[in-house]
This record gives sequence, structure tokens and C-alpha cells, in this order.
Amino acid sequence: MTTSTKPLRPAATLIIVRDGADGPEVFLMQRTHQASFMASAHVFPGGAVDHSDHDDSNAIHDLDDRAASATLNLEKGGVSYWIAAIRECFEEAGLLFATDASGELVQLPDLQEANALRQQLSEGTLTLKDLCLSRNWRLAPERAAYMSHWITPIGLPKRFDTRFFIAVAPPGQTGWHDDEETIANIWITPELALSRFASGEMKLAQATQTILRELQPFRSAGEIMAHVRTPRTIPEINPRVSINSKGRKVLLPGDFPYAEISKIDPTGLGTFWSEIVPGAVRELSPHVRRIAAPNPGFMTGPGTNTYLVGDAGVLAVIDPGPDIESHLAAVAQEGGAAIRYILTTHTHRDHSPGAARLKELTGAEVIGMPAPATEFQDADFRPDRVPRDGDRLQLGSVTLRVIHTPGHASNHCCFLLEEERMLFTGDHIMQGSTVVINPPDGDMAVYLASLRKVRDPEIEWLAPGHGFLMDQPVQRIDRLLAHRQAREDKVLDCLQRTGPISAYDLVSVVYDDVPVERYAMALRSMSAHLIKLQQEGRATEVDGRWQAV
Repeated sequence: MTTSTKPLRPAATLIIVRDGADGPEVFLMQRTHQASFMASAHVFPGGAVDHSDHDDSNAIHDLDDRAASATLNLEKGGVSYWIAAIRECFEEAGLLFATDASGELVQLPDLQEANALRQQLSEGTLTLKDLCLSRNWRLAPERAAYMSHWITPIGLPKRFDTRFFIAVAPPGQTGWHDDEETIANIWITPELALSRFASGEMKLAQATQTILRELQPFRSAGEIMAHVRTPRTIPEINPRVSINSKGRKVLLPGDFPYAEISKIDPTGLGTFWSEIVPGAVRELSPHVRRIAAPNPGFMTGPGTNTYLVGDAGVLAVIDPGPDIESHLAAVAQEGGAAIRYILTTHTHRDHSPGAARLKELTGAEVIGMPAPATEFQDADFRPDRVPRDGDRLQLGSVTLRVIHTPGHASNHCCFLLEEERMLFTGDHIMQGSTVVINPPDGDMAVYLASLRKVRDPEIEWLAPGHGFLMDQPVQRIDRLLAHRQAREDKVLDCLQRTGPISAYDLVSVVYDDVPVERYAMALRSMSAHLIKLQQEGRATEVDGRWQAV
């Protein structure tokens, strides 16, 4: 595998908006069917930053490069992006952001002359600076607000580092395509554009889709500009390309498979699956493979993850999953005689029942904490060895360390692959949702303490019992802690406002942000919050009704 050497070319795009009969409209142009980049797609005006855009003399504009660069988080050269956006907008869309001697936005010459000017700019026989100086015009970059920052996915033949700006269309200018790079144009509401994309009528790049969705809620061009000009941090968005059962899939930061695809496909081949398919073997690192059990569901996501960890000669299986013959046969076949240990993070029925059958198939030693005598537990689980917090298991050249993490279940353990700084979290940390804390075995105070226990900056990856690899463990744990605290604060606030109330009646108030069908699960975690508040002397329960102390 070779690292991609495609250079990033600076580029700028200008999103033009105006008020229409049905709300704000954007200006889109369709690229030619023969274009080498985004053929046939509808796009905003934009393109690469040209050498002529690097003008910090302020001869034709009033934008200070230091301020422009600070806005774009650059050391210098920020002005060139604004100039490029204005130039590309005029070349491609026939819309010019410039003012005359009176300070008013210019009215363009007749169509024939304007087209000739666009052509000269496009061919490089005329610069935007020369055009402005010859007519006593000044560019109006202050009309454009910085909105977004996108990087073309690694591995693609052409890659751009693109800054997206947005501005309200100049009065009296409607725009038209250039009949060279673009073959059509349209003013359209974001909602309608996205609808046509969904139906297959319109091709849109991922960045265009995302920006249209961001613009969709606003009721006027003025609202859009007020929102964009609000001070905020604009992140660098680096999409990743993958495949799934529907074909090519572009992933954005925040998509569940994003971090995993970034890890296993660093050169951007785009051939790795961004779906978890039961029975399929996914190599996550030289020492980690994953096989998902065929038990997808509301509580299990795409299925329980079974991990094979270690060197080729010595392997441990983490969480054999439910007792499903086909799954356990696949795990045994994948690991073969190298499987020496079978580890369980806890004994909920989607994690440990397969241990007995896998032991029969491999002869491996079963390591895990016995099941507590409560509901939803695998009462038949019989470990050969009970681990202790801090125990280490040598798997050839790598080491697994046991970390006891009670809370979700009193016998829950995580396992840290020390050399790769990867934590196998079972149900301690899940992807996309918070775990259910179900008393009496589940304990909210203990769970929060266990979260803090694994909040280690040295850990780089989380391998959950359900879902994909997750990066940025500290940030994720901090968000979990903040979410749980916010939920607890809401419980206490409701108790203070309502007076004595049953847990059943309280759940609809505290969990008013979740679907009704999830109230049964929410009731369990809310009960854990109430018990924690009771233990801390901040709430009390009498005859089934709770109130604040």
C-alpha cells in the first residue's frame, strides 16, 4: 500500500443566495458531462485559487490580509481565497461582486460585453485587477461571509482544499452559465434541490448536499447571512470514501464508520466496507479482527462484536456473543488452534452465552466474572478463571490488561490492548447511544466512576461491543459524563418543580427528547439516577413517589 501523493490545491467557492417566492434560493450550475471532476453535477460557482488572486496590495479591495487569514486560520494569504471566489463567480456564473465610484454594487455591461470579459478572465488574457482598475471598480469581498472548509477525500485523482463563502446576489444580476465548463443554471430552494437529488434527478457533491441541508431551515437570505456571520469555529471537513451494500459511500466526521475507515484505509483506496456485516471478518489492525454475530436489534445495533486479539500463534476471543452455532463456527475457523482464551466483558445474554460452545470447539480457557443473580444475565456462564482488576494476559507480542468497570453490570470488565492503546469496551461505552443502567445490578454512581477510570489520554481507540471503532476516547467520555450530568440535573429540577411524583410519571418529563417506545428502557436508567440522588441525600422516595430533599 502506498501513501497518496496527490497535492492539495487551494480553491474557493461562492454560494449565492436570494429571496424567492418559496423562500431562499441558491444559484446552481450543472457541469458538463465530459468534465474531469464532478461531471454532470450541479455545483456552486468556484474553482482553484489562481496566481493572479494573490494580491495583497489592496488596490482593488479593502480586505486586510491579516484579518482574512485569521478568519481562515492561515498564517497569510487569506485574501486570495476571497478574490478567487469573486473571480470564479464572475467567470462561471456572470455575477460580479464589485462596487463603483459611489460605493454601489455595479451594474454589469450588456450581455455580449460581459461574456467577452468573462472569457478573457477565464483564458488569462485579462486579470480581475486590471478589469477593476480600468473601470474604477473595487471588489466587494466584505459582501461574502466565510461558511465552510472542505478537503477532497484522500485517494481521489484531483484534490482541493476549498473554502466556501456565501453572499446575497447583487441586485439586478441574475447569473447565467458559461456554456463551457457549465451547461445549465438554476435558482432553486435548498429543499427542492435536495428532493431532486434524492429522486435521482440532480447530482450533488457531498459538500453541496451538506451545505444545502444547513441552509434549509432558514426563511430568508437575511437570516442565512446573520447565521453565517455569527462568530463560530469552522472545522476542516475531510470526507472519506468507502463502499456499502448500496455502492459508493462518502463518510463525514460524525458518521459512525468514519474513524474506523480513516484508520484501516489511510491511503484512501475507498474499497473498505462501512457496514458491519454479520459473519464477515474485518481486520482492524495487525493484532485485531472483528466478526459480528447475526443478532442485530434495537439493543444490539448491527450485532454483538466478537474480537480476535493477539498474534497468529496466541489469540484471545473477546465476547463470543450469543450461542449461535454459525457465528461460533466462524470464529473458531478464523482463529483455529491459536485461540487459547475466551474473555467476556460481562454476562448479559448477547455477550457471554457462546462461551461454552466455543470452548467445546477450541478447548480454550474461559475467563470472566460470574453472573450476578439478577435478570437479563447468563446464569449458565461458568468461567474457568475469574479475572482481577489489573491482571495482564500475554498474547504473543501483545498484552491485554483487565480493567474492572462496574456500573452497567457489576461484573463488567474492559480490556486494554496496551501496545495499540485500544480499549475493548463491551457495553461500558457504546456508539450512538448511552447504555442502560438497570438497578439493582446497574448502579449509576458506580458507572460514572468507571467512566472516569478509563478516561486515560494514553488510550487512542475504543472498540465497542456494538458498532465501529471510535477515536478521541477522552472527548467521547467527557460527552458521556456531561450527558449523564445533564440528565440528572433534569431529574432533580423536575422533582423540585412537581413535588411527589412516581417514576413512571416522571420519565415522560425527563425523557421528553426520546421516542415513547423507548420509555421502558429510559425508566430503568432514570431509576438509577433517582437511587443515586437518594444515596446522596438529594431525593427521597415514599410509597412509590419521589421528591427532592
